[in-house]
Parts: sequence; C-alpha cells; structure tokens
Amino acid sequence: MSNPRELFSDAHLAAFEQDGCVVVEGFLSPEEVQALRKRTGELLQKFDPHTHPIVTFATGTQDGRHIGDQYFFDSATLCSYFLEEDAMTDEGLSVAPERAINKIGHGLHIAEPQFCALTHSQRVRYIAERLGYSDPRVLQSMVICKQPGIGGAVPMHQDSTFLFTNPPSACGFWIALEDCTLENGCLEFIPGSHRTTPITRRFVRADNPKDANAATEMVAIEPTFSLFPPLKKSDVAAVPAASPELDDVNCKPVEVRSGSLVLIHGQVLHRSAHNHSEHSRWIYTFHIVEGANEYDQRNWLQMPAGQELTKL
Repeated sequence: MSNPRELFSDAHLAAFEQDGCVVVEGFLSPEEVQALRKRTGELLQKFDPHTHPIVTFATGTQDGRHIGDQYFFDSATLCSYFLEEDAMTDEGLSVAPERAINKIGHGLHIAEPQFCALTHSQRVRYIAERLGYSDPRVLQSMVICKQPGIGGAVPMHQDSTFLFTNPPSACGFWIALEDCTLENGCLEFIPGSHRTTPITRRFVRADNPKDANAATEMVAIEPTFSLFPPLKKSDVAAVPAASPELDDVNCKPVEVRSGSLVLIHGQVLHRSAHNHSEHSRWIYTFHIVEGANEYDQRNWLQMPAGQELTKL
C-alpha cells in the first residue's frame, strides 16, 4: 500500500472541494481487490431464499415504501440481503439466488472482518482527517452488486438526505471491486452541485406508519448546508429547478478501474444507470459523518440500544 500522504494529495483534496467528487486511483492493491471479491462471492453464495426474508431494494422509486420493514431497520450492524426488483417474478426468483442480490448491508464494517479492516485502515483515517473530520463515525456499509442485465438504476440523490446530521456532514467512500463503466452502470454526478444545492428533505422513520412496510417517509426541511465545506444560504437562489433534462446535460460519468476509490460529498447530486450489460458492477461503500454533529432518532439507520455509531 502506498503512503496515505502520497495516495491522497493536495490535488485530490482541492478537486473534492471544487467538484464534490474525486477519484483516488490505486486505493486498493490487486491483491486486496481479489480478497474482497472472494469474500463477496462467499457472502453471495450464503444467501438462501428459503430461509431469508425476500426483500427487494426498489432503486427506481422515491417514496421508500419498499424499505420500511423491520428487516431493513435491523440491518445497521448486519450482513442483510436485499434483492434486485427485476430478480422477482410471481413465481419467485428469475435468476440464480447469488445473481439476484442488489446489495449486502448495512453493517459490513461491523460484521465482516475483512471489510472492517479496510474501513478502519490508516489510509481511510488519513483521508477523513484531511477532509476536516474531528470525530468521524462510520455507518451504512454495503456491497452493491449491480447485477448483469437487472441491476437497477439509482435516481439522482444526495447522501445527506438519508444520513442526516445537523449540520450535514456525510461523505461516501465508494470503492470499485470491478471496473465501472457506462455500460454496467457507473456512478454519475453533477460537478459542484454540493456548493449550490442544499439538503431540502430527509428520509426518516415515519411517526405514525400505516403498516410495517410503510415505516419510512421523505419529509421536507428548511434548506440546510453541509459543514464540509461551509456554504452560504445565498447560494440557494442560484439553484435551478431540478429536471431530468438538466441532469443529463450536467452529469459527468465516473468510469473507474477496480481498486479505485471515489469520494462522494454528502451534498453532491449523483446517480447511476441501469446495468444492461453482461457484466456485474461490484463495489464496497461506507459513509462517515461527524460525531460532534447531532444524529437524531428520526434517521432511518439506528444502532441497537446501548450502542453508538462506530468510531473510525
């Protein structure tokens, strides 16, 4: 492994602050990638549709109705399995079980030693320090598989909508375990959108859920800006109305080789397309937030009673 100071340079930091997203090539060695891919394959083989709940992850919807059940809430510290929407038919799975998984999460940094070691590595701690975190906390770690042919599109979003602190402080560490291309649904983002687009809504646990499968909701909040870097309220007026046309014009694809790290500011607008190719797009991702900032009980992801968010 390279010296963390050489791996994440001043140029990387400047690009992240300017664009809200930056690629760090060679973050993992080929040997590290191979080891994590091997473990991911083992986890996929462990999935048994006869003994696990069948929970789909509907990436194309905005209302959260598919992910409001207790299985979802209990996944914060576990390796839970969530299926691709297109893997399900009225008769059951349309593909082999290991090819049906959308993601495994949301507690790989706790439940899986290899992913835990990477998450808590010196290079990750160094980057968090360079970004300005004083008490970084880890949450929502997962392998996303983006399966061949059925890997669902993820609509434009901001991570701080789902992992909200006051003020917002989320940052995603998105690590490619396979080459990520336009064909298999690579990440896309709008450069600089973290500096102009406030957080205006939150994904929360519903106060009075109608049923167990509608226990989450999106709620509007006052426009709120991230702590990293500090932003001005006056920037709100400069934000154009969101539209698919503007997204397509402004969006930049992030095609990367396996082993690359993509840092994603919690306020930057990003998405990924459906995977229509014959190749999967495995990635490991986790998020950090500033421990000094309020992380309240409305957030969907909550640790078990008596536990706090994991210190980095």
